[in-house]
Amino acid sequence: MTAMTAFPEGTPCWVDAMLPDLDAGKRFYGELFGWTFDEGAAEFGGYTVAFRDGRKAAALMPQPDPSMPVSWGISFATPDAARTEQTILRSGGRIVCPPMPVGDLGTLLVAADPGGAVFNAWQAGTHRGFEISGEPGGYVWTGLGTRLPHTADAFYAKVFGFVGATGSPMAGPGVLPWRLPGTDREIGCRVTIDPDLPETEGVPAHFTVCFLVDAMDEAVRTATALGGTVVGGPHSSCGGPFAVLRDNQGATFGVMAPKQPARPQN
Repeated sequence: MTAMTAFPEGTPCWVDAMLPDLDAGKRFYGELFGWTFDEGAAEFGGYTVAFRDGRKAAALMPQPDPSMPVSWGISFATPDAARTEQTILRSGGRIVCPPMPVGDLGTLLVAADPGGAVFNAWQAGTHRGFEISGEPGGYVWTGLGTRLPHTADAFYAKVFGFVGATGSPMAGPGVLPWRLPGTDREIGCRVTIDPDLPETEGVPAHFTVCFLVDAMDEAVRTATALGGTVVGGPHSSCGGPFAVLRDNQGATFGVMAPKQPARPQN
């Protein structure tokens, strides 16, 4: 039976980070984004939900095995995880973890696209996903970095129906924003990784999860004071200032600040 989902199919609906030290992660992200946390669910390995102003924003989980990556992961909504699994396989992807019920919360599918970028598909149960996004302290954007841009575009078009927004102000050399089918809503973008940069330099195909902050300078100061580092930026973008940061345990993520209105010229 196909479940109803609170988000249209293909919409980014949840993000979570896998970290070696959960308490350190709570301190870092709590101060950076103003998050508070629940006690963590023992039956789900200590999975801990983060809240901003009482609304679900993201989650942190303990790294169960040192061989697993310290990273942020993204989930896309699906009304039918089993069907999505078959579409992924037919489209050249691979399954990392087949559809798995997570109590009454929903069903999780973990997969990788043809370029190796890992993502989740989430079939909602009682956990629908974000309760805050597009606001400071909430998720705002995702970008896929890949060395196989045309293959990735075709893959996500087949799996989630993503449409390349070639006329978007964000579109440019190596950057293609994605829209949900039949809408003008941009939900992320594909970015071509420099083909001259070898994977041995630590840049495999990946999704970057981005959060909105009130002010870029303050976010960078706070992150670095907490032991994080700046990986790239801040850069200007059509959506506002953007930077890629790494937390004090090695997980990489993006931050974006609201675009400032142009100052009138005298």
